[in-house]
Amino acid sequence: MQIGQGLYKSKGSKFISFAETVSSETIAKERIAWYKKKYHDARHVCYAYRLSADLWRTKDDGEPHGTAGLPILRTMDAYLTTHPMPEGSGLLIVVVRYFGGTLLGTGGLMVAYHEAAKDALNNG
Repeated sequence: MQIGQGLYKSKGSKFISFAETVSSETIAKERIAWYKKKYHDARHVCYAYRLSADLWRTKDDGEPHGTAGLPILRTMDAYLTTHPMPEGSGLLIVVVRYFGGTLLGTGGLMVAYHEAAKDALNNG
């Protein structure tokens, strides 16, 4: 998979998403650090990655608990049921949020992170 990029906009907020394969937790953490550095001016840099059935991580990065990382992970897991990764590969999705000034609420955030992750996967 090449790096897929997606975009979702809601009430002035912009969610830029990236999906890419990773081969280890070390590489996933390096890529996350790279995105955080590149998008240092963003309000939130949220992510989820899965390397195996038992090895996965999520991060809401200041968003209300469960409104960013888990929707990204659920979107990823749905994708992986129909697009399994090769043995030894994992998947990382990072969603960068630029706040537009209007609160989206927990439901709006969950939809936004889901849609952004889905767009990156569809473009990967």
